Amino acid sequence: MHTVIKNKLERFKIVRLLISIYRIKAVRALFPLLIIGLVYLEGQHELKQIHLGKIIRDLKSVPVPSIMQMLGISLLSVAVMSTYDYLIRRHFRLEIGWLRTFRYAWIANTFNNMIGFAGLAGAGLRTLLYKRSSVPASLLAPAIVFLSPLMITGLSLLGWGTITGILPADRLLEAHRWLDFAIWGMALYLPFFVLLQRSALFAKWVNRGEGRTAWLTVVASVGASFLEWVFAGLTFWFIAGELLGSTPFLTVFSIYVVAAIAGILSMAPGGIGAFDLIALLGLTQLGIKSDHAMAVLVIYRLFYYIIPWLIGLVLAALEFGLPGTKGAERSGDRVDAPLTVWQKIWGWPGQYTFLSDLGVWALGKLVLASGLLLLLSAATPELLYRLKVTEELLSLPVMQISHHLSVLIGFMLILLSRGISLRVRRAYAWTSLLLLSGAVFAFTKGFDYEEALFLLVVAMILWISRSRFYRISVPFSAKSTLWWLLLTSAVALSYYGLASYTHHGFLKHLPPGIQPEWLRQHSNVAVTAAGGLIFSWLLLTMLVALRPQHKADTLLADKDMARLERFLSEGWGNALSHMLFLGDKSFYWAQEGRVLFAFARVRDKLVVLGDPLGPMNLLNNGISEFRQAADLYGLSVVFYQATPAYLPLYHEQGYRFFKLGEEALVPLADFSISGSRNASLRSVKGRFEREGYHFEITEAQHSKELLQELRLLSEEWLAGRMEKGYSLGWFSEPYLQLAPLALLRGPEGHLLAFASMAPGYDGQKSVSVDLMRHHKDTPNGTMDYLFLCLLAWAKARGYKSFNLGSAPLSNVGGRFGALREEKLARLVFERGGHWYGFSGLRRYKEKFNPVWEPRYLAYPAAVTLPLLTLDLVRLVSRHPEEEGGDE
Repeated sequence: MHTVIKNKLERFKIVRLLISIYRIKAVRALFPLLIIGLVYLEGQHELKQIHLGKIIRDLKSVPVPSIMQMLGISLLSVAVMSTYDYLIRRHFRLEIGWLRTFRYAWIANTFNNMIGFAGLAGAGLRTLLYKRSSVPASLLAPAIVFLSPLMITGLSLLGWGTITGILPADRLLEAHRWLDFAIWGMALYLPFFVLLQRSALFAKWVNRGEGRTAWLTVVASVGASFLEWVFAGLTFWFIAGELLGSTPFLTVFSIYVVAAIAGILSMAPGGIGAFDLIALLGLTQLGIKSDHAMAVLVIYRLFYYIIPWLIGLVLAALEFGLPGTKGAERSGDRVDAPLTVWQKIWGWPGQYTFLSDLGVWALGKLVLASGLLLLLSAATPELLYRLKVTEELLSLPVMQISHHLSVLIGFMLILLSRGISLRVRRAYAWTSLLLLSGAVFAFTKGFDYEEALFLLVVAMILWISRSRFYRISVPFSAKSTLWWLLLTSAVALSYYGLASYTHHGFLKHLPPGIQPEWLRQHSNVAVTAAGGLIFSWLLLTMLVALRPQHKADTLLADKDMARLERFLSEGWGNALSHMLFLGDKSFYWAQEGRVLFAFARVRDKLVVLGDPLGPMNLLNNGISEFRQAADLYGLSVVFYQATPAYLPLYHEQGYRFFKLGEEALVPLADFSISGSRNASLRSVKGRFEREGYHFEITEAQHSKELLQELRLLSEEWLAGRMEKGYSLGWFSEPYLQLAPLALLRGPEGHLLAFASMAPGYDGQKSVSVDLMRHHKDTPNGTMDYLFLCLLAWAKARGYKSFNLGSAPLSNVGGRFGALREEKLARLVFERGGHWYGFSGLRRYKEKFNPVWEPRYLAYPAAVTLPLLTLDLVRLVSRHPEEEGGDE
C-alpha cells in the first residue's frame, strides 16, 4: 500500500522538486535562519528596547530562595520527560532498571533540547545508551522509531487548544498573522500521528507483526508528550511570575505554546531565536518591559536548558567515562575492566566494559563550559554585598589579580578542552591544575562560590575518569590551529563587548547613594581580554601541553633496510615489498618482530602500503598492536592496496572498505600468444625481431654508464614533471641497483625503453614490473614487445605469476548498493578517459589475458572517506625525496 502511495506522489513534479530541494543540506541549514530573520523583522522594535546592563542587574538581585524554586521546578520538568523512556521500556519490554532508564532519559533529553530538533539527537543517544545495556537491535530499532514521532504530539494537542480559544493568544496572532499557519500545521500533526500509530504499516515495521498499536498505548504516548510540554509551560509561567510578579497563567502559558511551535518549526537547536523572539513579543504585549521579558527568557534558558544539559554532560561523562582498560578501547575489543569502589557505587552490575567516545566528548564540553563560565563571571559585575565582603577579607589588588588570572585560566581551559576530548594525558594534568586554581580565584575575585563549586565538580569528574587520558600527543594541523585561534579571538571580542556594555549599564542603574568608584577599579576590559588571549596561547605553546610531537617521531624512525632484507628473505613478501627499499616508508615491527607494517604518514594517518607481512595467525594481534601504538599519538592506521585474502582481518578490526581498482596478474604457466585472439601480439613480436630490436636483462649491480643512460631517458620521459611516490617507484640509482633491469634497444643499439623488476620475496612465486620509461619517438608496439619479452623471461625463470600493475577504479561502483563515492569513481573511470586514461589502461592490459584481482582501501569507521582520498592524493603526489610526514 505504501509503495503505491509513494509511486502516486512521485508522479507529481512539485513533490519531486520539494524533496530534491529538502535534500540539499544548504537549504536545510538556511531554513532556520530564514525563520529567525522573519521573527526578527517582526520584533526589532522590542529588541531595541533591551538594556543588557539592566538585565544583568535584575538577574543579580533575584533572591536565593526564588532561584532555588525556579531551578527546582525546571529540573522537575526535565525529569518528567523520562516518561518517554518508561513508555518504550514497558511497550517493548526492555530489561533495564528503573534508575538506569531515568539516567538514560536525562542524558538523551537534555542533549536533544540543546543540540537537536524533532528528536534526532535524542534518538541517536538513546541508540548508543541502550546498546550499552545489551538491548538487541531487533528491539532497539523499532523502539527508537516508535519514540521519535510522538515527542511533539503534546504540543500539537496544545495547538488545538490555541485554535479553539482554550488557550487565548488572540493578540499575538492578530499582530503576527503568519503564526496562524504555524499553529495549524502543528495541530494537524496529531491526527496524522494517530492514523500512523493505528496503521497496518506501523504494526508491521515497528510493532514486529504483533498487531496494531493499542489505543491505550496511543493515548499514553500522547499523554507523555502532553506532560512534557505542560510542565515546560508551567516552568516558563513560574519563572515569569517570580521575576515579574503576578502574571495570568493562561495568557503566559498560551504565549509559551505559540513560541514553542515557532521554535520547533524553525528547526534550530532548542528553537533558539524563534522561540525567544516570539515569547518576547507576547510578553511585551502584556505591558511588560522588554528588559524584564528578556530576563525571564534568560533565566528560562539557563534553568530549563543549560543547567540540565550540564548535569547531562556530567552523567554522560560518568556513564561513558568511568575508568577502564585503555587497550580495550583503542583496539575496539570488549574487555572487562577491573571494578573500583566508585564504579560499584555508580551502577552495578555491568557498567564496566567498552566505553564510548561520548564520555570524553562530554568531559571536553564540561571543561569548555568551565572556561566560558569563568569568562562570563569576569565579564559581568559582581554582587555589591559580595564585593564588600571580599574586600573586607582581601585587599583590592588581590581581587584585581584574581580577576585577571580568572580570565587567563578561562582562555586556557577553552584551549585545553580540545585536548580533553582527544584524551591527551598532559592536557588532563594541566586542566586539573587550572580547574582547582580557577576555583580559588573565582572565590577571591568576588566570592563567586557557585562558579568555584562547578569547577571543583568538573575537576572531580576528571579525576574519576583519569585513566581515560592515555595519549602522549595528538596531531594538530595549521588549519586546526587557525580555527582555535579564531574561536578564542571571537570569545575575547565577546568578552570585551559584554564586559564593556554590562559594566556601563550596571553602573547607570545602581541604587541611589551607592558610590561606584571602587567598582570601576576592577580592570580595563580591553587589556584583560587581549592579555588573557595572548598569554593563554603563549603559555600553552611554551608548555607544549597538547602536542609534544617530537615523541611521535619514534613511530617514524625505523627504516632499517638490513633488517627488512633479512625479514623478506624468509619469504614473507608480496608484490609491493620491493618498494620498501625506496626509503620513504617507516617500519613498525609487531608481535616481537614477526609482523611488519610498512607505512608513510600524511597528516593524522599512517598509511600502510599493502597488507601486513608475516605469519597469518599473528596478523590480527599485530594490527591491534600497531593501532594502539598509533593511537597513543592520535593517529589512525589505514591500509592502501589491501588484497581480498586479508579483508576478513580488517573486517574483524572494524574497518570499512573502498575498492581502488583491480590488478592484472598473468598466470605464466598458461600464458601463450598462440590463437587468433593473440594475432596482434604475434605480429608485434615478429616485426620487432625481424627489424633487429634487442631485449636483454641485466642483473644487479649495474654499471655507472648504464645508470647514466637510464637517467637521460628517464628525464626525457618525465619532460619536467615531478616524480610520484609512495605506491609508485621513481628513478633512484641505489634503488635500481637492487633488482634486474629489462632493456630494449633499437637496431642501432640505442636504448628505447627500460623497466625495473620487483621480486615478490615469496619463494620465486611472483614478480612485478616496477619503473617503466621509454623515449617519446618509439615505434608503435614498443611496450607490447617489452612486456612479451618480460613474460617469457619470467616464465623461463620459474615464476608462477607476473604482475602487470593495477587498473585504477576498474570495476568500481557497478554493483547494486555501491557506495556513493564508488559510483562517483565509476563515472571518473568511464568518462574521465580524456584526463586520466583509466579505461584505456585496462583495455591495454587486457591483451595479455590477465586474471584481475581487486585491491581495496581499508580504513577505520571514524575516518572520513573524502578527506582520506585527498590525503592519499597528497601522499602519492609528495616529492619522493621528502622526508618525514605531514603534520
